[in-house]
Amino acid sequence: MKTYDFQTSSAFVEIFDIAPYRSGVLDGLSFAVKDNIDIRGRFTSYGSKPWREAHPRAAYHAVCVEQLLMAGARCVGKTIADEFTYSLDGESYFYGTPVNPRAPDRIPGGSSSGSASAVACGLVDFALGTDCGGSIRIPASLCGVCGMRPSLHRISEAGVLPFAPSVSTVGVLARNLPVLSRAMRVLLRSHDLARPPVKNIYLLKEAFELADPAIQDALSGCVAQFGRLPHVNVTSISLRDITGLNVSLRSCNEDALRVLQTAEIANAIGGWIEDNQPEQGPNFRAGYRNVENFDRSAMSDALNLCEALFARVAAFVRPGDVFCYPTAPVLAPKKGVLTGRNLDAVLDYYGRTMAVTSFAGVARLPEITLPLAQVDGIPVGLSLATGHYQDEFLLDTSLRLWDSASQS
Repeated sequence: MKTYDFQTSSAFVEIFDIAPYRSGVLDGLSFAVKDNIDIRGRFTSYGSKPWREAHPRAAYHAVCVEQLLMAGARCVGKTIADEFTYSLDGESYFYGTPVNPRAPDRIPGGSSSGSASAVACGLVDFALGTDCGGSIRIPASLCGVCGMRPSLHRISEAGVLPFAPSVSTVGVLARNLPVLSRAMRVLLRSHDLARPPVKNIYLLKEAFELADPAIQDALSGCVAQFGRLPHVNVTSISLRDITGLNVSLRSCNEDALRVLQTAEIANAIGGWIEDNQPEQGPNFRAGYRNVENFDRSAMSDALNLCEALFARVAAFVRPGDVFCYPTAPVLAPKKGVLTGRNLDAVLDYYGRTMAVTSFAGVARLPEITLPLAQVDGIPVGLSLATGHYQDEFLLDTSLRLWDSASQS
C-alpha cells in the first residue's frame, strides 16, 4: 500500500498540535477531530466553507475532545466532513475527497470521510466522528478500519454541530480494536464491571440478503468461525422475528430513520440556508431538495415507529446477545460515480446501505464494524451490535470474536 502523509492523504481541513492536558490511559496516542466538532479558537466548517466563514471561532473544545486530552491523547488536526454531514460518499465539494488508501480509486465513504482516511493512512491512532445513518460505520468499513457507533447519546454531544438528534451520536474510528476500546472507554466513562459472555449470535437475515454476493462470500468464513465457538449459538433471524412487527429493514430506513433525518436537518440548518443562500455542492443541493419538499406531517408517524422499534428490540435482547451483519452491503463505489448523472447507482447505494445501517440507528444500539474481509483487496466490514447501553459488553465481545474470525 502506498504511503500517505498529512498533505497527500487529503484528509485534513487543518493541522495543528494540542498537547494532552495530563498523563492518562491514552498516553502516546494521537487523534483527529471531524470538522463538525469544536476545537477552541478554531473555526468549525460543518463541511461547508460558507458556514465556516459565517460563524465565529469556537470558544471551547467540545466535551468529547476535552475528555480525550484529559486522558493523555494528543490532538493533531481537524478532518474533512461531507457538506453538513449529509452524505455517505465522502466526496467533498469544498475540500476534496480524502484518499481511501486501501482502494485509492474508490470513495472513502462519508460523512466522517477525513477521519476514516486519517486513520487508514496511519496518520493518527484514532479519530472522532459522528454517525446518524452510518457516517462512522460506512467509512470505517470502506477504508478497512475499526469504527464504533455507541448507544444513542451515551457520549456528550456538547460542542458538536447538530444534525439529527433523534438518531445521531459521537463515536470513534481507530486503527485496531485495542485502540478503539481504549478511546471509547474514556468517552463512555466506563467502569470495570463483570459482564456476561456472549451466548447468542443472531445473523440479521435481511442485511445479508441485501449484500452483494461477493460480500456474502467474503464474510462467510468469519461467520463460520463464530459457529465453532464453545457455548455460543449462531442463528439466522429476521427483523420481524425480533420485533413482531411487519417492518422490513428498508422500511426501517424509509419510514423511520430517513424521515427523522430529513425533518431534523431542516430544523438544524434550514433557516440559515434560507436566509443566507450559501454556495452548495451539487450533490448536497440535490439531496437538500428532498428536505425542502418534505411533508412534515410524516414526522409524527416516524417518531412513533422509531419508538416502537426501539422498545421491541430492547425487549428481545437478553444479556449475552449479539447481532451480526455486513456493515455495508456494497463495495466502495468508484470515485465520481455517485452523482446526479448516475441516479440509479445513487439510489441503490443509499437505499441498500441505509437499510442496513438503520437497524442500529432506530434501535439506538451500539455497533462496531471490524475490517475482517476483502474482495479483490477492497475492504469489507462485519458489524456486531448489541442491546442499548451495553457498549462495554460489545467492546469485550468484539475482541473475542475478532480473534476467532481472524483464524478463518
